[in-house]
Amino acid sequence: MGKLNIDTDYVAALAELLQRTGLTEIEISEGDARVRVVKKPAPIYEAHVAPRATAAAPPAMAEAESAAASTSEAAHPGTVTSPMVGTVYLYPEPGADPFVAPGQSVREGETLLIIEAMKVMNQIRAPRSGRIARIFVDNATPVEFGEPLLIIE
Repeated sequence: MGKLNIDTDYVAALAELLQRTGLTEIEISEGDARVRVVKKPAPIYEAHVAPRATAAAPPAMAEAESAAASTSEAAHPGTVTSPMVGTVYLYPEPGADPFVAPGQSVREGETLLIIEAMKVMNQIRAPRSGRIARIFVDNATPVEFGEPLLIIE
């Protein structure tokens, strides 16, 4: 079998073209030669509404009342929980406005936040329309699977 002569600069230029245009696939052929470059899009995860909050360790006495209020809010039927372990980002990029804020109305399917897991940015979308009542997480903090993220009323 002969050595395959591949112009890596040409392949890199095609990959960059995919990135710039938002395309997911490009194929170029000339005679018997054919080059195909495919970009696998990042998965989009739908947030799920938690049926109930998970039990947490008892808080310190000074924080007991505040934690009790948070736990009851986390059990709210409109609570959106994390579908994965990762780092949560409330902003699309540094210096930008947040995806959502308390009091803001959202539509079903609208991006609420991003969770980075294994270097992949996963958009967490609203499972239903409503108003953001509370956001439980801070920007650029770790989250666990099933952790309450926010409430949509």
